[in-house]
Amino acid sequence: MEQPLLEVKNLTTSFKIKKKWVNAVENVNFSVKQGEIFGIVGESGCGKSVTALSILKLISSPTFRMDGGTILFKGIPVSCLTSRELSRFRGKKISMVFQDPMTSLNPSMTIGNQLIEVIRVHDKIDKRTALEMAVQILAKLGLPSPEKRIREFPHQLSGGMRQRIVIAMAFIQNPPLIIADEPTTALDVTTQAQILDLLKEHRNTTNSSIILITHDMGVVAEMTDRIMVMYAGTVMEEGSTRDIFKDPCHPYTVGLLGSIPRKDRDIDKLYTIGGSVPTLQAMPKGCRFCTRCQYADDRCRQEKPPLLKIGDRTVSCFRYYKGKEDNGHK
Repeated sequence: MEQPLLEVKNLTTSFKIKKKWVNAVENVNFSVKQGEIFGIVGESGCGKSVTALSILKLISSPTFRMDGGTILFKGIPVSCLTSRELSRFRGKKISMVFQDPMTSLNPSMTIGNQLIEVIRVHDKIDKRTALEMAVQILAKLGLPSPEKRIREFPHQLSGGMRQRIVIAMAFIQNPPLIIADEPTTALDVTTQAQILDLLKEHRNTTNSSIILITHDMGVVAEMTDRIMVMYAGTVMEEGSTRDIFKDPCHPYTVGLLGSIPRKDRDIDKLYTIGGSVPTLQAMPKGCRFCTRCQYADDRCRQEKPPLLKIGDRTVSCFRYYKGKEDNGHK
């Protein structure tokens, strides 16, 4: 069996809020194969971005800690890398496209200097050659007048152009894995489609893998091969995109798909999931979705359902545990 490109096992992270540590992500497990697009979906505040930042160890502060879990890239534990090794690992092996290009780009540096810095951190080449590489990647990504853009600052560019710059920084070292954290946020529909096409084309031409983080189920349906549905820092369901859209199992997944506007439905009767995602300080004792679930009972409110394997997918819901208590699924 082929080894996954990335494996995340039992990832648990916490933030310190008012002198108390609370879990933001709890026992998250998933893997990404070479050449696939893996989607992580869920409402805002469900732990998607924290999971991605934890993979690259990009959260470092006295108020954050990784309580447990293993992150393996091609079988090598990322947690064992030194700070110097991590600096060379990021961008070369795994790169990230952040959701807000205005805050992820340095406003005091030209676009060219920022791209050159990314290149020269990993490759021992002269500045002129690096500048030529920067122009080539911008041209490849469809940025007009790339020779002019490299001399400009981020505030001089449109939102779509800035997002292309961030993608160029992620693509330029041809890493095997790219994490795209809501790469189309705040962009118009036409630009969104162009950005998604860039990601898909890059995957098709380089056979790289992509972790696509989003709350847009339409984007998920179009782009991904497999999906992991997260809610309040835990995994609700994981499986192939086709299976989950055709037959969602978890009530939360059903709710997300039911909320998508469709031509054959009355717009006045658009379905919504009642309530909101609980805060880190007020997580339910049992299933984290129990306060919003129409099927929740006393067991759901008191116990946390573990992930159950159902065919080629996994689901965390007691509705699928009937008769399985004696088979190690209690």
